[in-house]
Amino acid sequence: MVDPHELLTLAVDIAREAGALARTRRGEGVAIAATKSALADIVTDADREVEALIRARLAGARPGDGFLGEETDAERGTSGVTWVVDPIDGTVNYAYGIAHYAVSIAAVTGEPVSAKWMPVAGAVYDPSLDEMFSASLGGGAWLGETRLAVGAPSPAGALLATGFGYDPATHEGDLARVRRVMPLARDLRRAGAASLDLAYVAAGRLDGYFERGLHPWDHAAGGLLVTEAGGRIGGQPGDAPGRDMTIAAGPELYEQISEAVYR
Repeated sequence: MVDPHELLTLAVDIAREAGALARTRRGEGVAIAATKSALADIVTDADREVEALIRARLAGARPGDGFLGEETDAERGTSGVTWVVDPIDGTVNYAYGIAHYAVSIAAVTGEPVSAKWMPVAGAVYDPSLDEMFSASLGGGAWLGETRLAVGAPSPAGALLATGFGYDPATHEGDLARVRRVMPLARDLRRAGAASLDLAYVAAGRLDGYFERGLHPWDHAAGGLLVTEAGGRIGGQPGDAPGRDMTIAAGPELYEQISEAVYR
């Protein structure tokens, strides 16, 4: 029997330790280790070191669990629980010294595929501000000791966030999508860390968020924050957050963003 609260406690503790390591390495200077999908899509030595720390801590605490991380190969476990990890979400911000990045750790059950799994615990930790966003299935979403709830747009419109892919060939489509959504918006933010965008939707700091190109580790923890705060997350394929599209907002705004995005 999976205990979401127990998994959440572990996720929070490890995210805090991992965030401290990331912050220390940022202060020492960042070394670019490689590029991934495109020249602009980078990975730092710190990404790999932080993920290794998280993986080791999880294996020590729960050796039967699976693991899906951004920087290392997936590993299927035997317990029915898989940990989905982004060691440093917002790597470009991190590399440039922009203090907006996060450690994202989620525990999911079921098949380790984002369209099929059930998130049961998630932590998104911002080391720069020492803000811990956390959620467990049925236990609500929290910033520290403060319970979170999604907001609603004001008469001036919705404060929305988005992001753009690393492949220049996708930018024209991304910008066209922004133009279709902008009639709903009072303004648009592009901060560069999907997990924090989702956490901010859960906290009411943003009204909604949409982005093409997310990976499972980008939204696993943040998506649970949104739903436990009373919001909705979905997209494509199959009305699930994914590579084709991810949308998060309160229920009414979600429908409006979805209609604009797919128009």
